[in-house]
Order: sequence, then C-alpha cells, then structure tokens
Amino acid sequence: MWTAIRHTLRRVPCPRLADGPRARLLPAALRQDRGMTTSEYAMGTIAACAFAAVLYKVITSGAVSTALESVIGKALDAQF
Repeated sequence: MWTAIRHTLRRVPCPRLADGPRARLLPAALRQDRGMTTSEYAMGTIAACAFAAVLYKVITSGAVSTALESVIGKALDAQF
C-alpha cells in the first residue's frame, strides 16, 4: 500500500497541483477532507472563550464566592 501511495505522490510534485488536472492521480483516500478547517478552529476557540467568560462570571458572583469560601473554610478548620 505504501509503495502505491509513494508512487502516486511522486506523480504529483506540488500540493497546489492536486486541485487541478492532476487531482485524478491522487487516490480518493488522500483527497478526503479530514479534520477541522481554520474557520472551525476559530469558532471552537470563540466558543471556549465564551464558556470561560460565563464560568468566570458565575464563580466570581456573590453567592458562589460565599459558598466556595465556606467550603474552603470548613476544610481548613476540620479537626483531625
């Protein structure tokens, strides 16, 4: 299999030519679109930043902050 792939890739010297008339030389497995594109990475990054901002606002709110301080205080004051 690797020999066939290397032989095929030798016939396509430049990746830019893979979109042109030589695209038929590449096997279908090498032409498939796999993974995320740049725009998908950008959208994922924006979504992660938005989630982080919401989580930060929730954790720094008064009620949650008081609850966290209470839990930490109880943990530090525990008797062994």
